[in-house]
Amino acid sequence: MSISPRLTRRALLSSCAAALAAPALLRPAEAQQIARRFTAEVPDTITRVDTTQPVVAMTFDDGPHPTLTPQLLDILAARGIPATFFTIGWRVAQFPQLVQRMALEGHEIGNHTWSHPSLFGFSDAGILDQLDRTSQAIVEAVGHPPATMRPPYGNLYPRQRRMIMEARSMPTVLWSVDPEDWRRPGASVVAERIVSHSHPGAVILSHDIVGPTIRAMPAALDGLIARGYRFVTLSELIGWPRWGSGPLRLARNG
Repeated sequence: MSISPRLTRRALLSSCAAALAAPALLRPAEAQQIARRFTAEVPDTITRVDTTQPVVAMTFDDGPHPTLTPQLLDILAARGIPATFFTIGWRVAQFPQLVQRMALEGHEIGNHTWSHPSLFGFSDAGILDQLDRTSQAIVEAVGHPPATMRPPYGNLYPRQRRMIMEARSMPTVLWSVDPEDWRRPGASVVAERIVSHSHPGAVILSHDIVGPTIRAMPAALDGLIARGYRFVTLSELIGWPRWGSGPLRLARNG
């Protein structure tokens, strides 16, 4: 489902009031008790945003990778481009310094489950465990819980998406541009597909654990810039403040 960026701020205002009334630091065990925020006007599934503005969200799955993700961060930093990284929980726990760099450089960090399974056959409790373990790892790394999730392979039934939204206030983020970089068609093909298939309000899927994808990024990003596109984080694309800018911080120690 695509969404309109014309979102009301009712949920934002009530969320900020609740945050100001809450303690400045919350224990990590309480992370899942915080309803993040601003979801009243957002559907449970996001593939793109309906807008005439030339904005796109670059999203990268499956990292962080110890060598490829830093290369990608350098490419993004050289162009001043924010991106959204849907990270795998065990990788966040193994490479927290890379997640910290992402956050410090203005990127958004999303939830891509703990171990990257297909969630089709999971119970609700099993899905929430995959998400909660990953959210906890992200909180421990950077002090902010993720606002959105992306299921591995896109595999999530509509009922499961509704359940996640109701239980964790996280919309499911899919995509509208898929260069199929995981098939490794070559860097030039990946770049051409991204540039030619992008559109206003696009959510662009790529993977920061694939070497040719990283090599494709300079041409892909420069091609989008040449076509007049601007880059925003996923939260900004759907009309929320940039992720990580809110007043809540979670304590890192129990």
